[in-house]
Amino acid sequence: MTAGLELEALQVRQGDRLLVDLSVRIAPGEVLTIMGPSGTGKSTLLAAITGTLEPAFQMQGGIRLDGHDLGAVPTRARRIGILFQDALLFPHLSVAGNLGFALPARTPDRAARIATALEEAGLPGFGPRDPATLSGGERARVALMRTLLAEPKALLLDEPFSRLDAALREQIRSFVLETARQRGLPVILVTHDLADARAAAGGVLSPMGAKLSAV
Repeated sequence: MTAGLELEALQVRQGDRLLVDLSVRIAPGEVLTIMGPSGTGKSTLLAAITGTLEPAFQMQGGIRLDGHDLGAVPTRARRIGILFQDALLFPHLSVAGNLGFALPARTPDRAARIATALEEAGLPGFGPRDPATLSGGERARVALMRTLLAEPKALLLDEPFSRLDAALREQIRSFVLETARQRGLPVILVTHDLADARAAAGGVLSPMGAKLSAV
């Protein structure tokens, strides 16, 4: 069995237009950066991997996670976490409630798992807080820990740092990438920012498979 996330001759079309054409494997703990102008297939690639492509798109090729073909696997069962530009925390739940939402139903010691996640995020004692009272960086940390509590086997990053100011962007980017590496997750980072690609310290491709430079 091959560990990591593998895209095997993956192609996505919208009508006659080819948007994605990739063959690549991302090993556990590695980060692949996907760059390109808006409308060139970056978000389409992520939708293909998560199984959320709209009917207007046609996909060919294979997507494998730790050697398992995901082609017929429903989105919720794919074990792929994703972070977006917005943290998308549930406003009607506390911070602890948001984290608990991600835990598998039969998880023992739920309160302890949540407390540990907050400690790892540098947010001890934040469980009772209303998400509306959090700063942008705090929201980003909670969103990452919520994603990780669902025990994903791969992580997709859809420009999650783009709305943070420069200093906070660097801090949160380091936290997210280092946490993913420590947990041995294969990561795909979609970004417009060269600094993000440099920090990822991995390969850089366009959605069509062209090798790009982050220098």
